Amino acid sequence: MNTTQELMNTGLRGVKVASTKISDVRGEEGKLIYRGYLIQDLAAEASFEEVVYLLFHETLPTLAQLTDFQRTLQQERQLPDGILAALRAFPVSAPPMDVLQASVSMLAAWDADVAGRASSSENAFRMATRLVAKTATLVAAWHRIRHGKAPVSPAADLDHGANFLYMLFGQRPDAQSARCMDACLVLHAEHSFNASTFAAREVASTRAHMYAAASAAVGSLSGELHGSANVRVMEMLLRIGSPEKVPAYVDAQLAAGNKIMGLGHAVYKTDDPRSFILGPMARQMGQRAGQPQWYEMARQLETRAKEAFRREKGRAIYVNVDFYSAPLYYAMGIPVDLFSSVFAVSRMAGWCAHVLEEQFAQAAPKPMLYRPASEYIGEYCGPAECSFVPKEKR
Repeated sequence: MNTTQELMNTGLRGVKVASTKISDVRGEEGKLIYRGYLIQDLAAEASFEEVVYLLFHETLPTLAQLTDFQRTLQQERQLPDGILAALRAFPVSAPPMDVLQASVSMLAAWDADVAGRASSSENAFRMATRLVAKTATLVAAWHRIRHGKAPVSPAADLDHGANFLYMLFGQRPDAQSARCMDACLVLHAEHSFNASTFAAREVASTRAHMYAAASAAVGSLSGELHGSANVRVMEMLLRIGSPEKVPAYVDAQLAAGNKIMGLGHAVYKTDDPRSFILGPMARQMGQRAGQPQWYEMARQLETRAKEAFRREKGRAIYVNVDFYSAPLYYAMGIPVDLFSSVFAVSRMAGWCAHVLEEQFAQAAPKPMLYRPASEYIGEYCGPAECSFVPKEKR
């Protein structure tokens, strides 16, 4: 393979482009760490609000700090009237992620802190908090508007996950559903330099404001190779239809050289640590909803596909975060085309933390913006550059 091909096909995998204190993905060990804390401990013990504070401020909050931060998030949940009017102007067929990206960008017009972004980390922290608070409201409001329903105003007495479900469905969630949503938000809040986070940091490196960077991240997450992976997992389960059809499906997919959605990861060399938390939740919520078949199908797919890979390909394949988040969200009643947007509700915290780090973690603003090199492989006109020919003589 020549040098040009190596450059063009790396996808920057394995290339370290910056340092970070926010999270660490230890692929060989199957560990995900936020600011020094294992994801298993945070998902079991911490609320989403605590995790957002941790990502933003490098330490878990005291009770007083948490109370104050929760109050601020609650106060920032409301959307400007102009944003609600814009949501009502979108065609109801507009994909949720497209609407979310456009809406995140438009929020900047209603934020007075945008003007002082270049010199004030305080402004940036306030913008980050508003984005985390308002993203959930945006997703829920659009879902209701596209179905001809009025948006539900945020409830001041509910935490972030419970309030999101309330705004989405129009009724207060029970304790188990609320706790499940909260854990999902914690699990998806951050994952180091993935595609969308890198998009946010690249934009932030130009000293663009928080909303510009977050909008770019949403756009990246909308791609089928990134944030919509759990959509494809659920579509796969729906196509299979029932647990007894799983073996034939796996055999047919592997024989055709196709992928099993939700298996395989660019970093982890073992099962994604988040899958061990999401799997049991998918089983529990599926049973509660009277839909146990989706978890059972996923479990059989995992077992069957892993066995087939070892037997036929001589290597192991591992479960990623999307594999069990798909049947879990479905059991909770979340529409399939909204899965990526729910992902964004959570990941907004990580994106904003990375923008803050990119722009303000050092004593002085970072002097270099991201500017990777490329290798030109186009044609020349013989040994030299082409001579321009006027259009009349071409």
